[in-house]
Amino acid sequence: MTSILETINGPEQLRALSVPQMELLAKEIRREIIEKVSVRGGHLAPNLGVVELTMALHYVFDTPNDQLVWDIGHQAYVHKLLTGRRDRFHTIRQFGGLSGYLRRDESDFDVFGASHASTSISAALGIAAARDLQGGTHKVVAIIGDGSLTGGMALEAINNAGSLKKNLIIVLNDNDKSISDNVGAISQYLGNVRRMQTSPSYQRLREMAKGSIERLPVVGDKAREAAGRAETSFKHFMMHSKSGAIFEELGFKFFGPFDGHDLETMVDVFENVKKVEGPIIVQMVTKKGKGWEVAEGDSTKWHGPGAYDYTTGIIKKNAGDPPSYTEVFANALVAIAEQDPKVVGITAAMEEGTGLKKLHQRFPERYFDVGIAEQHGVTFAGGLAVGGMIPVAAIYSTFMQRAIDQIIHDIAVQNLHVVFAMDRAGLVGEDGQTQHGVFDIAFSRMIPGMKVMAPKDEEELRHMLYTAIYLDGPVALRYPRGKALGVPMTNEFHKLEVGKAELLSPETLEAAEHQQTVLLAYGATVAQAELAAKELADEGIHVAVVNARWAKPLDEEMILRLAKATGRLVTIEDHVASAGFGSAVLELLEREGLNEVDVRVIGLPDKFVEHGALTILKELYGLSSAHIKDVVREQLSTTNRTLAK
Repeated sequence: MTSILETINGPEQLRALSVPQMELLAKEIRREIIEKVSVRGGHLAPNLGVVELTMALHYVFDTPNDQLVWDIGHQAYVHKLLTGRRDRFHTIRQFGGLSGYLRRDESDFDVFGASHASTSISAALGIAAARDLQGGTHKVVAIIGDGSLTGGMALEAINNAGSLKKNLIIVLNDNDKSISDNVGAISQYLGNVRRMQTSPSYQRLREMAKGSIERLPVVGDKAREAAGRAETSFKHFMMHSKSGAIFEELGFKFFGPFDGHDLETMVDVFENVKKVEGPIIVQMVTKKGKGWEVAEGDSTKWHGPGAYDYTTGIIKKNAGDPPSYTEVFANALVAIAEQDPKVVGITAAMEEGTGLKKLHQRFPERYFDVGIAEQHGVTFAGGLAVGGMIPVAAIYSTFMQRAIDQIIHDIAVQNLHVVFAMDRAGLVGEDGQTQHGVFDIAFSRMIPGMKVMAPKDEEELRHMLYTAIYLDGPVALRYPRGKALGVPMTNEFHKLEVGKAELLSPETLEAAEHQQTVLLAYGATVAQAELAAKELADEGIHVAVVNARWAKPLDEEMILRLAKATGRLVTIEDHVASAGFGSAVLELLEREGLNEVDVRVIGLPDKFVEHGALTILKELYGLSSAHIKDVVREQLSTTNRTLAK
């Protein structure tokens, strides 16, 4: 029997359905998402929570002529299923398949690319302004979560939209969540609104209003209609006057809250608000994980799980796997904090993702979640440093990009001691182009006074964190996503010498000077460099391997010595080649007049890398041991041909 979902190739088929049919479709969509995401993981709970909301939006608005602008994009799986991508949904987040986020080059329905939070209102306002300048009449709708509303960009956009008075609809998807629990005054304010709706006093007032109307001298159906209108009007009056107060002061008409899982109500609400002039906010209350008891019970755990068994609700893990780099960082930070009461941790709405939940549990008073507000978080860290604390700002590499000015202006210019712990550095796999952490070496090392380092394994990560905490000035520490290497770890910490690399093979510098070339590997690429060196040795090609450790300051003494002795270097990094670690080495050689040294830079190209399994991406972009060997062979053959001439 054909399911309703199989008949949906675009919103036009959705609009032909009755409400009962749409309710059946909602169940089918949830089942499709739960089953398909289980294979390789993805964003689950956010998408289960917006099924009815997404359906209602596409039902009422004439998409893609009317334009939906989604925030973040990890809530857009339902949107993809309803907009002609159902047949390819099984490829989501796979190499060559659908993106897990929104991309303009994937569909006309993806009006604005989205992956980082708090961008939708700004983009939608710009689209609305462009529409008006060109005489258009289509509707523009921004869909933003209450967590994203804590971001500075969202508040700046609301401020601007309220003054421009454009026809703009903002749908506030209020699920009381970011990835972790929401924090801050705005979240508390919206929570009070939700609680007021179900309070006994509100219920009593509603019944009094309804009863008063029913006692009026009107008979039959008109009495019932009047009573129904009175109840609805009273509810709208109460909600409008309470929850909309802040936004109305900023120039918006505010409606809600409404049940974000009640299709009939939402269709009615959207049909009405699209006729209202000026900027509007509509609050829809939804539940992350809706429709699957497992995800409803712990929407944080099920926000973005890996592969799982959808019949049992068990996430698949191998018992013998080493810990993740995030776990190692989190445990090390707690251990150091136990020794030093000045150490504090800061996260931007990523308590679980950064591992800071462990610090929160152990030292709640020394843990700060600033919400989706990286800029504020960095400057807040600066204030803590001025106050005599040692702040560790744990923020994903890709999200740290949002606070570059604050790092420069508020931290580095004043030489404040803040540790920037940048998780998910390098390629991150299936999350793709907006999530790869491949620009942090460049933006970190360009900043005067910044020290920049990366560990080769989890044991070195522990010592680097300890070193960073007891240095002066700003320090950037980058480490990758996923499982560590499984090397033994000690219980003690020790400081690493600033700007000193580690020679891994051969055992002495004297011996290294007699190798055919030198592999200068940075961070997570060291393991591949060691593997390549071992396999090259089997071919009779002997290379030195150096764990660079520092991108700034470089170990100039070792690099120059080996460059002069061998005449060849190969730098390796999981970062864009431009302005990265390899560029730093080239700048050093240029400064010292060593232009004759043959340097090969292995790094990512000048493009945004697509999504796909890490093994595929590393092979495709030259970060595998096989490619390193090819580069070495080519380097040696080129040098030999030159000498022969």
